[in-house]
Parts: sequence; structure tokens; C-alpha cells
Amino acid sequence: MALDPGTEALARLAEERVDHRFKGLPPDADGLTVGDLAAQRRNLFTGGFTTPVLALSAERLAHNLTLMETYAKRHGLAFAPHGKTSMAPQLFARQIEHGAWGVTLAVPHQVRVARAFGVRRVFLANELVDPAALRWIAAELDADPEFRFVCYVDSVRGVELMDAALRGAGRPLDVVVELAAGEGARTGVRTEAECSAVAEAVVGTRTLRLVGVAGYEGEVPRADPERVRAWLGRLVALAADLDAAGHLSAADEIVVSAGGSAWFDAVADVFAGLPGLSRPVLKLLRSGAYVSHDDGHYRRLTPFNRVPEEGALEPAFRLWTQVVSRPSAEQAFLNAGKRDAAHDLDLPCAQVVRRDGAERPAAGIEVTALSDQHAWLRTGPGADLAVGDWVGLGLSHPCTSFDKWQLIPLAEADGTVVDYIRTFF
Repeated sequence: MALDPGTEALARLAEERVDHRFKGLPPDADGLTVGDLAAQRRNLFTGGFTTPVLALSAERLAHNLTLMETYAKRHGLAFAPHGKTSMAPQLFARQIEHGAWGVTLAVPHQVRVARAFGVRRVFLANELVDPAALRWIAAELDADPEFRFVCYVDSVRGVELMDAALRGAGRPLDVVVELAAGEGARTGVRTEAECSAVAEAVVGTRTLRLVGVAGYEGEVPRADPERVRAWLGRLVALAADLDAAGHLSAADEIVVSAGGSAWFDAVADVFAGLPGLSRPVLKLLRSGAYVSHDDGHYRRLTPFNRVPEEGALEPAFRLWTQVVSRPSAEQAFLNAGKRDAAHDLDLPCAQVVRRDGAERPAAGIEVTALSDQHAWLRTGPGADLAVGDWVGLGLSHPCTSFDKWQLIPLAEADGTVVDYIRTFF
């Protein structure tokens, strides 16, 4: 297991005091510990929570964790979900309890958070050239024999900078060559010839150990099943070529990694055909958005839409807001805006209305814009909406939903809050 969920750091989260830092929590809970508040099992709707308040569904979270665990096992994949989605160590622990190999992260700060909460396997989906961060990683590797760290390299210059920063370190740092998803993609080596040059540069150092290849198929230009599979074929072929050239001879196992949240079905299919290599292969999937899923971007793009026989993820977030103005029959305003709701890919969508304890679909109600602290609603003919009503919003893009909330109630279907999820952005 890559993380002991009973570590002291995780336990200390329950000892943190509730106060003004945490949006939406009951004002009369100030001074209680998070553990004490959770033990009260307050109701989200009647327990003194103030709007806006973001809630995570306990049942849907559990469903999503189990579904991806089953999917990865079924397809022979190891799984390192991208932790930048939630930056929530409690969720890291639950993901690892559900079979995750470790956690994928993007920048050194995120690695420090993961290490503070006991994560022992980290895949950094980025090239790391910061000398201070590299020295810290080297010290972590030397201090903890069970710590496994893998990161990208995508340039000879990057290899040179890493090598210079790591001289004098004990254990070599494991790296994988990042293959770019095509022209116009973000990071990564553009051609196979350049990949070979980067691999040779790594092999020429004593501070780095080349262990495989990786990339992100979500950056494939004009992505469709054919183009994504073609790029994944290049990635698999690159692993075989580097192995045949002897560049991976120092690896204990060969890492081949891809898989965002939109094309992991293609990753599973192509990785299933990976040719035999000289060492065992770690086929590492990195999808992260599944943990909460969403009501917009990933709901449209999830591979489970293409393979419904594999199951379905469930959107687990709901942002509860309140109508604070109803200036006309066609317009209303909620007390949540850009500070509270993800808006980089899609606007929130109105799902349900609560009044006097009764809940009904938000028929005829549409979010048309967000200000800093208000959502603009268009209300159609017959839309029954009054000042004071609670409106539950579905959100798009979990990566920019988690980061707006430091302490998120984990609520059961009847509104009972059973825990609080702490984030570290």
C-alpha cells in the first residue's frame, strides 16, 4: 500500500478548529474541531450551514471510487489518479485504499502536501528543473527507502539542469521521456529522434535513471478515437524502441503512462496490445476527475459514454445557493458567483430548488452569467422561484471546483454531513 490512511497527519485534520476561514459552515460551530462537528452529523439544510455551500455526495463519491478501481483491475492497469484535481489528502487515502498505485501531481508544492500525508508513490506529470525542489526530492528519497518518485523529462537542457542540481544525491531520480501529443500540444518531446536524444542524455548521467515513457493524450489536436489511438501507438512504440536500444536497462520495471479523464478507454485498449519488453511493465493510468466527476465537461466526455457496459460515473458535487433577488418574472440572482463555482469550461447548471424542506427540479431556470458573488438566472414562464429558495447547482470541471473551497461537507443523500474534506491548494 502506498499510503497508510491512519497516519498522524490525516488524524490531525480532525483536530483543526472551525472558524471564519471555511465558507458555508455553521457560524455556531466556531471553535469546535472538525472532528467534533462531524460527530454532530448536522443536516446540510437545517443544521445552520450558510449559503453558498459546496457539498460532496458521500454515496456518489464511494460509487466513483469503486467503479474506477474495478475498471483498472479489469483492464490490467495500475492507477495513479491526478491529485491536482482535489488536493485533498483524505481523498488520496481513499483512492489508495481503492487500489491506486500512488498519486499523480503537477508541481513541487503538491508533492510536499502528498508527502506530508504519507503518500509513498508519486508520479510528477511535469519536468522538474527547480534546484531547490530537486534537492528536497533527493532528500526525501534518501530518507525514505519506500518513497518512489517518477517525473517527466522532455529536453536535453532539462536533463542537464536536473543532473547539476542532483549531484551528490544518493538514490538516482526516476524519469520518463514525455512524448508530446503533437504540434500545438503543451509540453513533451515532439519527435522520436528527439526522444532518443533525451534518453541518451539521461543514460549519460549518474543522478537520473530512465524508466519509461509517458504523455497526455488529451492534448492530441482535434482529438477523436482514431487520432488518440494513433498517438498512443507512437507512445507504445517509443517504449519498445528505447528498450531495444538498451536505454531502459537500469529500470526495475518499465513505466508506460497516459490517461486523462476523457480517453482512458483508448489507453486501456492500446496498452493491452503493448509488446513484450525486457522487463515487467507498469501500465499507469492517471485519470483524476473521476473522483467527483461533474455535470458538464467530463459528463459529456467520459469514456463511459462510449462503453456504457463498463458502468457510469456519477456527478458528486452540488453547490447550494440561495435566491437573494427576484427583480422580474424573467430574472433572479443567487448568492454564489465566480468565487464559489467553477466557470472556466461551462457555467453551472440549475438542478433543483428547495423550499420549506421540499425539493423539486429546477424547471425553466438557467444560469446565464456569473459575477464575483452572484449567479444570473433566466427564469422561463411558470418557473416557481422566490427570494429565500435554495437552488442546487451542478458544476463543470472538478479541477476548478475543489480549489475554491478549503473544507467541503461530505453529505449523505438525506443531507446528513458525515465528514469534511480538507483541500490544500
